[in-house]
Amino acid sequence: MSLFFDVLSSINNPNQQGSVDQLSAAMASVQQLAASQGMNTDQMGSILNALGGALQPTLKQQAATVGTGQLEGMLGKLSGAGGAAALAAALPPQMQQQLIESVAQRSGLNAGMVQTLLPKLLPVVIGLLGMGAAKPGVASSGNPLLNAFLDSGAPNTTDLGTVMKFAGRFLNPPQ
Repeated sequence: MSLFFDVLSSINNPNQQGSVDQLSAAMASVQQLAASQGMNTDQMGSILNALGGALQPTLKQQAATVGTGQLEGMLGKLSGAGGAAALAAALPPQMQQQLIESVAQRSGLNAGMVQTLLPKLLPVVIGLLGMGAAKPGVASSGNPLLNAFLDSGAPNTTDLGTVMKFAGRFLNPPQ
């Protein structure tokens, strides 16, 4: 749940790009994808948690290779990109295959299904992590939301399914 608080912080910080509209759009994308695949929100949540757990070391490796600032810039450009183009631009083919295998192993889905879902989920996740980026023209010391996601020492930083579950509650509070 701590990552969800970082998402809320980005929404509440006028210097960061996060907004309720972005969170709502991410939530809608995940819900539409789940419905198109005949999945319920719990199933999609477990896939997102598996993706977060697998994506974190992959992005950490990319950050070590190109630098965190360059990774932030690259992810910023990709958040609007869709599908396979975003996946190909974000990760070299060998890393893509490792990510697919890791998500398949963690989620229990077959690798083919993960390969189908990943190009649709990755832009949503990249967009979500990009909510912590500084607004254009604002001096920045980095993206605290991405940094929290990459911080392997912090508990629950990769639970993207949990983030979406709480986002649903935040956006649609019980009456």
